[in-house]
Amino acid sequence: MNAYLDTERLTLRRFTSDDADLLIELDSDPAVMRYLSGGEPTAPEDVHQRILPNILAGYERWGGDFGLFAAQDKDRGAFVGWFLLRPERGGPLDEVELGYRLRQAEWGKGYATEGSRAVLSKAFTELGVRLVWAETMSMNDRSQKVMKKLGMTMAGTLDTPPDMLMVEGSEHGGVRYEITKKQWEEQ
Repeated sequence: MNAYLDTERLTLRRFTSDDADLLIELDSDPAVMRYLSGGEPTAPEDVHQRILPNILAGYERWGGDFGLFAAQDKDRGAFVGWFLLRPERGGPLDEVELGYRLRQAEWGKGYATEGSRAVLSKAFTELGVRLVWAETMSMNDRSQKVMKKLGMTMAGTLDTPPDMLMVEGSEHGGVRYEITKKQWEEQ
């Protein structure tokens, strides 16, 4: 396994070309996709033709330091979901986005916080990151709770992107949370 990092209960690893079914299953759960697509699943051909190739290309683009990483429970070996740490396309490498998407069966177990804490630590101690940001819909209280647990603070509100207008609560827009290396060190 090509481990990116380990936590107490999780191993985060780089996705491989054999992992399409994991992504398809995750994105097929209406509850998981509630605040992303209004519950609509991602088409399997989109995963095969666009999403997975983009994930794999990201490892090349950023030398394996940034990207989307599969999370597996160490004891069960089960796919839990994924964590994201990456700069905006063409953006500075010291300002990166944190993201996560977990299987519904794994919600409420603390994995989002545990994995995100480890990703933040790696960003600030090994990768020279100065600022980490995360975005979610205003209505997504669970994600915002994780961001607050990580010490992130709300930095502003966002308009709903046109491709997300079908999402419940889209009229309320989104929110952006941030944490700097200095803020992280002071926790």
